[in-house]
Amino acid sequence: MPRAHIIRSVEIKQTPRVLQLQGLFDVPPGERSQEEWDADLPCEEKEWNIGLIVGPSGSGKSTIASRLFKDNIISSYKWSKTESIVDGFPKGMSIRKITDFLSSVGFSSPPNWLRPYHVLSTGEQFRVTMARALAESPDLAVIDEFTSVVDRTVAQIGSTAIARAVRKKKQKIIGISCHYDILEWLQPDWVYDLRSNTFSWRLVQQHPEITFEIRRVHYSAWGLFSKYHYLDHDINRSAKCFIALLDEEPIAFAAWTYTVGRGGGFWRGHRLVCLPDYQGIGIGVRLSDFVASLMAAIKGKRVFITTAHPGMIYYHSASPLWGLYRRVARASESGTIHQKKELQRNWLMNSARRATASFVFKGKPNYKDAKKFGLI
Repeated sequence: MPRAHIIRSVEIKQTPRVLQLQGLFDVPPGERSQEEWDADLPCEEKEWNIGLIVGPSGSGKSTIASRLFKDNIISSYKWSKTESIVDGFPKGMSIRKITDFLSSVGFSSPPNWLRPYHVLSTGEQFRVTMARALAESPDLAVIDEFTSVVDRTVAQIGSTAIARAVRKKKQKIIGISCHYDILEWLQPDWVYDLRSNTFSWRLVQQHPEITFEIRRVHYSAWGLFSKYHYLDHDINRSAKCFIALLDEEPIAFAAWTYTVGRGGGFWRGHRLVCLPDYQGIGIGVRLSDFVASLMAAIKGKRVFITTAHPGMIYYHSASPLWGLYRRVARASESGTIHQKKELQRNWLMNSARRATASFVFKGKPNYKDAKKFGLI
């Protein structure tokens, strides 16, 4: 079991300034400065996926972790200044696996996957680092300075997304952090607290509830989210648009449009974006489900959503609120030869080479809130 008695000792050179400092603050003179730790982490007694070594700055977290898990410590990676982040993953790994790792930790913005690491936000860099750690260290990844460089809200939401990914993939990580505020969000199986020098097992619980406000907005609000959409940046000006706000900060956007067709027409999902720092805990799909229930209340029209994103396809396939309308297929599998060629020429701007699936909303129409939002 991980157990060690650690002594860290360093020589004190007796310079004139050191002697003055010792006299000024009554520091006992000495030739060496020494710290000791008795670390006992019986983490092999049970099965686990997530551990947390936590304590104030200077309490010895990194020292203990480097002694007990020295072959698994990850502090940073070397990233190219010019190549996209996907090129930083192992050379033999398929692009499908790479994007799966990125999506699994809550970084689901394909346009940003194409960027070099150094131009990403600190929150995005944190998620990318975690994705690469899971990809390159499948047995155990020990993350130094876990969540230390990101905003605390981002740290909490990111911790939940990462915890889900680790447990789903049945991997192991240990976070090393001076922040106790991530405890309820990461939900580790065990905690080693340097403040009290105690090790404890925990029962995994649900993360704290996240409550956000939904407002109907003008289509111009799309400008806050457009660059994060994985297909294009345009929006239909006739769309019914909504945003989610957390503490008055816009975090997600959903838009729906009406299409005239057989059976009197239908509503379809037009745009759905959750900002990268808030991805991975279901905010986007909760917003989408709510707005779909509003659309279903407008004259009883059917409501559809078509998506190419693997995570969205998985969610809608599993959700009782949605039924599969069209199987997963590529957009270029149907249509005339001319249409197929046009799709092939413009595949970066549409779904020609991406597998898509369509779903129909099966939930109850929300007449009360549809009236509140001025839809009926």
